[in-house]
Amino acid sequence: MSYAVKEIFLTLQGEGGQIGRTAVFCRFAGCNLWSGQEADRTKAICQFCDTDFVGVDGIGGGRFTEADQLADAIEQCWGDIDPSCRFVVFTGGEPLLQLDGELIDLLKKKGFFIAVETNGTLVAPQGIDWICVSPKAGSTLLQRSGKELKLVYPQDGLDPQDFVGLDFAVFRLQPKDDKNKHEHLQKAIEYCQKNPKWHLSLQTHKLIGIP
Repeated sequence: MSYAVKEIFLTLQGEGGQIGRTAVFCRFAGCNLWSGQEADRTKAICQFCDTDFVGVDGIGGGRFTEADQLADAIEQCWGDIDPSCRFVVFTGGEPLLQLDGELIDLLKKKGFFIAVETNGTLVAPQGIDWICVSPKAGSTLLQRSGKELKLVYPQDGLDPQDFVGLDFAVFRLQPKDDKNKHEHLQKAIEYCQKNPKWHLSLQTHKLIGIP
């Protein structure tokens, strides 16, 4: 298959269980819960996305006709950094619309630890080392296991306690980043204090000013 990639860049993972780890981010274009166009936001299932995943015009982005071309681009982005620490995060949009077994196998051969950040509406292919699922209200959750479940909070219609029986190693609340973000942060803190199975998740990349 071919791949539409918005951007590929080297950074630090800013949130979740791999926070602070040097990573290549591969952001796929496209999502199944929002077109990415502002005119469609109010009608979308997910209305609070803060990411530009439209097109293939970002740094390192493009259309890759073969899996080995994309795998090579990710390897080149990692560069000459210690190969024993290779780490790639697939995100979007919704990465599971495009991430497939062929690309996963090629990256494993190159020594990459593979993570994905998904809305959980599609079942993940085999071979991913770290699955982070972020459920969205109004969608159907099909990927019901992984390393972490990260719930943007609050969301109308979603109760965090509805997820605690699922097969995840850790459960995180991430305050919704909108005009009321300080209020959401306080609510998330209070919820985690009263429900210690939930851990607070912060977007540290925004706090320190990196992509």
